[in-house]
Amino acid sequence: MSNWIDLAQDVDTGIESVRAHFIGHAYDPHWHDSYLVGVTEQGVQQFHCRRARHRSTPGQVFLLEPGELHDGQAPTEDGFTYSTLYLDPNWMEAEVRALFEHAPADGLPSFADTLCRDERLTGATLRAFQAMHGKELRIVRQTAMDDLLACLTQHLHWRKRLNPDPRLPLTAQVARDYLHAHLDQDIGLDDLARTCGVDRFRLTRAFKAAFGLAPHAYLIQLRIARARRLLGQGQTPAEVASALGFADQSHLGRWFRRAYQLTPADYRRRCSIVPD
Repeated sequence: MSNWIDLAQDVDTGIESVRAHFIGHAYDPHWHDSYLVGVTEQGVQQFHCRRARHRSTPGQVFLLEPGELHDGQAPTEDGFTYSTLYLDPNWMEAEVRALFEHAPADGLPSFADTLCRDERLTGATLRAFQAMHGKELRIVRQTAMDDLLACLTQHLHWRKRLNPDPRLPLTAQVARDYLHAHLDQDIGLDDLARTCGVDRFRLTRAFKAAFGLAPHAYLIQLRIARARRLLGQGQTPAEVASALGFADQSHLGRWFRRAYQLTPADYRRRCSIVPD
């Protein structure tokens, strides 16, 4: 069986549902702007996240927060199959707050573990996926998502909003904020270092220690994550490439395929909220 991806997007919430199968190398390190809740259906899904290697087997639920760097590969010959829901962070926070009587005003929902084996959560995730991916009636989709969120509360805690984050060196935080603010520009490493008040060697070391990527690799990941969002809103690959500072559409395409195993045009086409 070769690699395949089946993707859909819910019109009401923007939630993406992805079912895929990979053999060997699946995707390079990247992150998403969404919360990911998924189930490994078949095989062994191996990935690195939170500075650790994880091996998800059938029935296990994997939980990733926005911005968490991860990759993917199949260590066995039969590959792996998974179903995943991509939850918009604003939607997620609003829905989870409604479930908690005393949610801290300065907190963000955070997953306690990257992998868990919880039969109730596995079942709820699969039912929610089937309802969203199968475009069931709105009341069915909403009920399935409510059940999923109720199960997720057992695996959530509230993480304090930290800005600046005392766990990270100030140099890395300044550089990250600059990249986010100027992601569409042709940023030089020397320019970034001057902004941080250090030389580029110290900057690169601090940045890699904090985020697991060199500044240039972080910028690429930042752009393709933004590209995914813009493509889902209906912008064309050419428009997205121009808006985000890629040299051309093919340049965007090369990086996008490495992260998501889809071309930008194919991703845009598969998002159901985009008219043909």
